[in-house]
Amino acid sequence: MKRTSRDIRTANRYGVLREIIAESPTSRQELAAATGLSLATVATLVGELLDLGMLTEVGFEDSAGGRPRGLVAVNASGGALIGVDIAETYVRVELFDLALNVLARADEDMRPGESLPVQVVGHVATAVGSVVAQAGIEGARVLGVGVSVPGQVDREGGVSEYAPNWDWHDVPLLDLLSEHIAYPLYLDNPLRACAVAELWFGAARGRGDAVVVNLGTGVGAGLALGGGLHRGVSNSAGEWGHTTLVLDGRLCHCGNHGCVETYVGAPGIMLNLREMSPRSTLLHPEDQTSTINALARGVAAHDPVAIKVVRDTARYLGAGIADLVNLLNPEVVVLSSWVAATLGEPLLEEVREAVARHALKRPFAATEIVLSPIPTDPVCLGAATFALEGALSAVTQKSNRRTIPARSRTAPPA
Repeated sequence: MKRTSRDIRTANRYGVLREIIAESPTSRQELAAATGLSLATVATLVGELLDLGMLTEVGFEDSAGGRPRGLVAVNASGGALIGVDIAETYVRVELFDLALNVLARADEDMRPGESLPVQVVGHVATAVGSVVAQAGIEGARVLGVGVSVPGQVDREGGVSEYAPNWDWHDVPLLDLLSEHIAYPLYLDNPLRACAVAELWFGAARGRGDAVVVNLGTGVGAGLALGGGLHRGVSNSAGEWGHTTLVLDGRLCHCGNHGCVETYVGAPGIMLNLREMSPRSTLLHPEDQTSTINALARGVAAHDPVAIKVVRDTARYLGAGIADLVNLLNPEVVVLSSWVAATLGEPLLEEVREAVARHALKRPFAATEIVLSPIPTDPVCLGAATFALEGALSAVTQKSNRRTIPARSRTAPPA
């Protein structure tokens, strides 16, 4: 798709603000060097962000023999962003200031079978109302709500096109949410959200090529290639969890057999445990979180069954990640989401060994494999950046409309 001048302006404004959020305070000269934009362009964009109240001037720094450089920083109180992480077992909502510090958090558990769109929407609406009330902010300060939902999504239409774990097809999710939430809404999925979070604040920051492996109930890979988010032609890139790992293997929710997700997603790990030790006290039927937590505790206590389950899971996961390493040759592979965070270092060590056995030596030697260092929910953080991007795009469109002569306002956009 050809990018318009409006798209480029929004992307540049977004890039400058992203850099300031990560390195605040900073100078216009440092921003030009970091973004690759000209100093004149950066100065214009910084001026616009100052006018919007998103930035503030914070003094000067000495330069080498020249005039002192003006410093700018994020105006943290200049607005609020909300990130929504809709997962198969919970809804988590976090409210951020403009510096992307968490101001409030709310969680809603979703019981098995509680996956009708109207039920999920009810949980989201309740949690959004909760964080706004907790933060004690005026609704007008909320610039937008970024919503992450598993599966394939139509960003522009706000539609959950396919969520295999719930058997959702073409659910108009943002339309349903807009009946309960008055703020601007922006939709994407957790693969993109986790990748953006790592690009902004995590292990992928400053890396040109990164893969963020999302390990939860579902499994996928967020891709950052050439320094930017890779979405694919239909925003479907990263569905690695539905690539075939075992021919004629386990039946997957997507209808195929042997998908990666069926061996390394939380339900797959529970099945690994059940097949190995059907009567294990580590197994909590119908409760993914409790089972994964029990496995983590078991590994720490040197329980041989827990150790074997994590090792076998890592063998499958390592084989799948080796394919990504061979195919994409990334600088870093990040293990993210709640399963990776819970199983932690023991899983990471086993995965590294498994990838080393399966990947080609040259790409493997260039790849670092790490756990996500982000202390908060990376999906909520990434979803909040989608709301920020949407807010900046909306501002750009309003600005352009003000500069169009009256007789041309009905013309279609470029």
